[in-house]
Amino acid sequence: MKPAPFTHHRPDTVEDVLELLAELEEAELLAGNQSLGIVMANRLATPDHLIDLNGVDELAGIDVTDGVVRIGAMTRHRTLERSDRLASVLPMVPEAAEQIAGPSVRNQGTLGGSIGEADPAGNYPAALIALDGSLHLRSLEGRRDVPAEEYFIAYMFTELREDELIESVSIQTDPFPPERTGMAFLELKRAAQTWPTVSAATALRVDDPTAADPIVEDVRIALANAADVPLRVEDAEAVLEGEPMTESGLDEVAELVTAAVMPEGEMHADREYKENVAGEYARRSLETSYQRAVHTADGV
Repeated sequence: MKPAPFTHHRPDTVEDVLELLAELEEAELLAGNQSLGIVMANRLATPDHLIDLNGVDELAGIDVTDGVVRIGAMTRHRTLERSDRLASVLPMVPEAAEQIAGPSVRNQGTLGGSIGEADPAGNYPAALIALDGSLHLRSLEGRRDVPAEEYFIAYMFTELREDELIESVSIQTDPFPPERTGMAFLELKRAAQTWPTVSAATALRVDDPTAADPIVEDVRIALANAADVPLRVEDAEAVLEGEPMTESGLDEVAELVTAAVMPEGEMHADREYKENVAGEYARRSLETSYQRAVHTADGV
């Protein structure tokens, strides 16, 4: 099957994009075309107009300044995966990027396209929630900032309005000092080109990585494909904060995560299996994050 007829637009600036969005009815934004093209080919979407963002250079790039990382919406997965500067301050993002599909998808797919699709199994939404990120949206009427936790409303339904685009995302790095922070993004996936069964994103800060039993000062836990939106489990976070990492604490976290998730069953993983996997992968991700936080003191 082929897509229904449409008109292709290739603007050069964000302002041009926004004018087209305001002017055209039945228009879709085209980013990396790793998902929309498939949907259109199967006639599950039949927009009259495609607004191609690939010529809008101002939407791409990584800016790391004191206290803030800002990433443009049209930044490719491959760019994020290979960014040494990003890996030095927010290693979860490159780790999440490198686990997306295969090389051809990572070469073309974009951060904004993935977030815009809002699939609850996607890597970046969970990573952004674990890192307390914000989305920067823009229309002809102006800009607005939306915390990642508020952006995802329901299954593939978000705060993004029809006349808006995702301009960039930003993450404050002050809560995650590299010298005493560990992060991890772990996913269970049957094959590279499939969606993960469950993913767990964790970020954890300790008080003193050189201590015999470093205290967990702050921790964030987010799951992908475990509910109809990326899911943060604050009750599980509270178990670990203010204490050293212990087996009993991790056991309690796994139980709380298992109870909190609300996954849909799939062909190869029913709901009960995914609930148990969510608890186990949250545990593994936290163990990895803690070890990384402690090892920063040794340069490991």
